[in-house]
Amino acid sequence: MNPAGDPNVLLQAEDLLVRRGGVTVLDIPTLDVFSGQVLALIGPNGAGKSTLLLTLAGLLKPARGSLLFRGERIGNGGFDYRRHIAMVFQEPLLFDATVFENVAAGLRIRGVGRAEIVRTVPEYLERFGIAHLVKRSARKLSGGEAQRTSLARAFVTKPEIVFLDEPFSSLDPPTRDALTGDLERILRETHTTAVASTHDQTEALRLGDRLAVVNGGRIVQIGPAAEVMNRPIDEFVASFVGVETVLPGCVLRSSDGVFTAAVEGGEIQAVGHLRPGERVLCCIRPEHVTISTNTPPPGTSARNAFPGTIRKVAPLGLFHRVRVDCGFDLVAYVTRQSIEELSLEEGKTVMASFKATAVHVIPRSGAGPG
Repeated sequence: MNPAGDPNVLLQAEDLLVRRGGVTVLDIPTLDVFSGQVLALIGPNGAGKSTLLLTLAGLLKPARGSLLFRGERIGNGGFDYRRHIAMVFQEPLLFDATVFENVAAGLRIRGVGRAEIVRTVPEYLERFGIAHLVKRSARKLSGGEAQRTSLARAFVTKPEIVFLDEPFSSLDPPTRDALTGDLERILRETHTTAVASTHDQTEALRLGDRLAVVNGGRIVQIGPAAEVMNRPIDEFVASFVGVETVLPGCVLRSSDGVFTAAVEGGEIQAVGHLRPGERVLCCIRPEHVTISTNTPPPGTSARNAFPGTIRKVAPLGLFHRVRVDCGFDLVAYVTRQSIEELSLEEGKTVMASFKATAVHVIPRSGAGPG
């Protein structure tokens, strides 16, 4: 948490507690939303992402706690605060009117005059790629067109914060990808502060400057996107942010800042000052694993190299997910070109390797045997 009065903190939550039916569903001691940044809330279904988003937007009253906007506690039922924000939901909530009238609705509610509306709305129709739909009825829009209209309606008011509650989750992958790209661009162009909930890691990385991993109504880790993705705090975060290889191990020996840990089926070298006997989780992201058909040449920087057998090759968009049995399961992402060039297929013997610096180590409580 940043010191009170930090001008970079646009919205601050303190001691938030939300209960439903007497059960605590959200417990957030503190949370800062920084001006000009996008905070992405990620977590499994039912984790509390939407509840947190609605509470931050002032649409859900907590049993305890408060919100501060620009350092001032939000009062007056949140009415003044809501004039500074906009909300986009998973399902577009559009009026039975034209695209133009829907986008203009937020401006009208704020008392903006007709001349200003006529001048401003076309700009945002153009930004979100729906200028050609200006006269079309909202009833005749596709899912992607309806969500573009909803986004344009939110941004045309020039909100200081926009809240996005899984706005693309019901769209097909190509539409979702295109909309995510447009939203990413517009957020950067307008320097709009945003809080976005999603369960899609790729979407979170594209949009978020900071990631908050939510589980069980609590924020279990928050920080810069690269830090959370590459240095998860525990096994749950690791598995959720795409660390597909998580190996329990015990430190065997340590020297000069590099240690060797015994894992089921082998030994792994990693960077860290740990003592023999300490228990660890060794986390390896799939994009850090290299698959080859030859033993790594002498002098390679990959301290960890294991012969193994490919158990499964599955297409995954631009990459293929390759699972290799090295005595333990090791997952790698491999380009389609490499799959073809190396003739990678199930049953083939390969060499899987990764650097010691690619291993993220999570200490575990207690000590291992010996």
